[in-house]
Amino acid sequence: MATLLKAQPLVDSRIPIMRDECAELIRRGIHPKLVVVQVGDNPASLSYITNKRRLCERVGAQFELRHLPESTSAAEFQRVMEGINADKAVHGCIIQLPVYGGCHSLPLETMVAPHKDVDGFHPANTAQFYLGRLDQAALLPCTPKGVMSLLEYYRIPLAGKNAVVLGRSQIVGKPLSLLLNLAGATVTMCHSQTRDLAEHTRRADIVISAVGREKLLRAEHFDPQRRTVVVDVGMNKSSEGKLVGDVDFAAVEPLVQAITPVPGGVGPMTVLSLIENLLTAAKNSKDRP
Repeated sequence: MATLLKAQPLVDSRIPIMRDECAELIRRGIHPKLVVVQVGDNPASLSYITNKRRLCERVGAQFELRHLPESTSAAEFQRVMEGINADKAVHGCIIQLPVYGGCHSLPLETMVAPHKDVDGFHPANTAQFYLGRLDQAALLPCTPKGVMSLLEYYRIPLAGKNAVVLGRSQIVGKPLSLLLNLAGATVTMCHSQTRDLAEHTRRADIVISAVGREKLLRAEHFDPQRRTVVVDVGMNKSSEGKLVGDVDFAAVEPLVQAITPVPGGVGPMTVLSLIENLLTAAKNSKDRP
């Protein structure tokens, strides 16, 4: 049986440390605060926002939801963002996707000030990231950061390993490929135009899928002799309405060394990384004029 790479043990181990970090910041007059901006009423967004609120509460950080109607104009949205960016009491801000109405076509990745960009999407932050400047003040993209933390927690070696990343998005695939490369892995990035996907995955020590397609990876994609580690970033709804990943879990789990469950794997790590970034942004704020 494969080892299940569950997020909860890591999250539980990190909460007391983050709570102490938050308390120390508060003693120094800095109360970390996260603002989530939501436009419209996407039902799926509500659960994501609730998870962020709960983790903020667990570590002692402040949380605020700015819920804007779908009718919000681009100009109104910009005014809201300018106010948040100028508010020194706010240390982190995210724009909850998707957004609707007149805000949909805005350059959302540039609308949160870089020093408050706890999602790690602003071009100023990604430029530093792609230059390899990963010091303690860096605000890294949350899902890639969470995947790397999960692999480290379960002591999955990366140096010298062959890693295959499925998906080339700016949010997950590309930054995760770079982080794996910086950790010493030899990385192959696969995508919709990759020929014979199984040829790549069967030779991999680590396979990470961030495509968003149910049962994209099946038994034939893995060689049991490789003892592959599988990280499933995908989030899909099955025909039965259940949350599933990109991997056919029942078919693949007996063939691999370790695998993340869906739910309970990468999802909680993304939220944990977000709050870690919030604390980092709050610490950075003491050095800002």
